[in-house]
Amino acid sequence: MARLHLPHSLTARVLSAVILILVLGGLLVALSIWVNGRLAAREAYDRLLLGAASDIAESVRIQDGAPVVDLPVSAFQLLAQAPDDRIYYAVQVPGGPFITGLDRETMILPPDSIGAGPRYFAADLNDEPARFVRVTRLFAERDFSGEVEVLVGQTLQARQSMTASLMRDALLPMAVAGILLLIMSWIVTRSALRPLEALSDDLTGRDPYDLTPMPSDGLPRELQVMLGAMNRFMGRLDRQVDTMRNLIADTAHQLRTPVAAIRVQAEIAQDDPDAPARKRALDRLLGRTRSLGTLLDQLLSRAMVIHRIDSAPRLPVDLREVALEILEERDHELIAPGIEVRLEIGEDPVLVQGDAFSISEAAKNLLRNALRHGQPPVIIGAERANNRAILWVRDCGSGPDANIAKQLGDRFNRTAGTGEDSTGLGLSIVKSTAEAFDGKVEMTADTTGFRAALNFPAAPEGGRA
Repeated sequence: MARLHLPHSLTARVLSAVILILVLGGLLVALSIWVNGRLAAREAYDRLLLGAASDIAESVRIQDGAPVVDLPVSAFQLLAQAPDDRIYYAVQVPGGPFITGLDRETMILPPDSIGAGPRYFAADLNDEPARFVRVTRLFAERDFSGEVEVLVGQTLQARQSMTASLMRDALLPMAVAGILLLIMSWIVTRSALRPLEALSDDLTGRDPYDLTPMPSDGLPRELQVMLGAMNRFMGRLDRQVDTMRNLIADTAHQLRTPVAAIRVQAEIAQDDPDAPARKRALDRLLGRTRSLGTLLDQLLSRAMVIHRIDSAPRLPVDLREVALEILEERDHELIAPGIEVRLEIGEDPVLVQGDAFSISEAAKNLLRNALRHGQPPVIIGAERANNRAILWVRDCGSGPDANIAKQLGDRFNRTAGTGEDSTGLGLSIVKSTAEAFDGKVEMTADTTGFRAALNFPAAPEGGRA
């Protein structure tokens, strides 16, 4: 049985990261406090041991050639700073007689050491770990010459209690601060995620066909970046859906008449016994089927161009190569047999950032219009002028009237001179392609003829792939 993997909560992730940071930081700080607390406790109680040992050593005097000790009260007052610890003291001559101490039978023997000054060491005191200090006092008198050794020690309970107290006093505020930080992290995280919840509610309550941009006013900068990308995606999706709707609507609307006409012509040809009349009906039927084929080609071409405009990456395209490929395909010989088509391109690249297929389809429609409605010869060319890349088609005709030229580019727009096989989609493809790549459609007429052109911002020559 497959395990159900629940989605990870962003709040849980943030809080888990904060808890992990707090735990690791707390462990490091606790270790540092423990080490420093032990050092501080050792230093403090080592001073007490040294003070007591020094007081006892200062009380040693020589009497009748032998050292004697009058134990000072101050030494025991210092050791009383750790009331729960056991203490040990001994005064003796190294390698000689034991002078005084608490436990003569259980002697604490210090490790061998060289040099003057106090020496600290660890040893067991009645099976309990303890800390000791050894202090020596040198005598050079007539009746006694040598060292007197003083040992003072105590167990470690006070040191451990001091270390624990230091850790407790330091860690308690840190624990409170950590809890407050965790609460603040939860509040901040929930506050930061609240706009996402609002966006989710907005998307949930939307109509399935509502692809309008989502408002980004008042959102944090990071969410605005994400929302901007989402809105751009929704815009592309809206254009794709709109293209699909237009294709379905245009296909349903435009196919109805040709299909009905083809059916009528076929019925006439089938029922008419007169051979010449049947031939005329078949000729009209053939013309209708050709017109229908052109319409389907134009519809699919327009849908493909609009789809690629939003989906295909923009790459460097040399307009000279586009013009050359159109001429080499020789489709113009099928559209207008016998009409001369020439090519005019230079040696320098004419680069734009766009989609080669879409630009090629737009240029083919310009050439098709020139062949059908213009006067030969027809010329196709590409040039670069003033940081603009231009792909143009020229014929020797006068072109459409100015009023008609303003409406060219609308879908299914036809004029009185438009033939039966025209769909009115060709210049719509040209206009959509030009606008998609930040360009425009230019139509100019002069004494030499009429020119229709795609005018794009030129791309630098170094950007050629």
